[in-house]
Amino acid sequence: MRSGEDTIFLRGLEVECIIGFIDWERRLKQTLVIDLELPCDCVRAAASDSVADTVDYKKVAKRVLAFVGASQFQLLETLAQRLAETLLDEFQVAWVRLSINKPGAIRHSRDVGVSIERRRG
Repeated sequence: MRSGEDTIFLRGLEVECIIGFIDWERRLKQTLVIDLELPCDCVRAAASDSVADTVDYKKVAKRVLAFVGASQFQLLETLAQRLAETLLDEFQVAWVRLSINKPGAIRHSRDVGVSIERRRG
């Protein structure tokens, strides 16, 4: 039995950080909302019923919160790239898909953001 394209996802993860290139943005933390997907083998995890056989989404969430919370990038693009690199490296997954939203950044718009997909190697 194959797992196919099984994923673990986190949606709506909120974190505050310094982000932006305008003067006031460099002084005040803003809330970002992050969605991400990582591959996992749900068949293997289901067979063992052990977190050791899957991606521990609690550890992923804690790492994302720590990384983003400590960051001070000017661009969402830079934050997204560096976060993807960190997750690929630290969790040894084949790929990561993530979106970072910056609610209220553009007047008359609910939010703005970036979405990227990165693969190992």
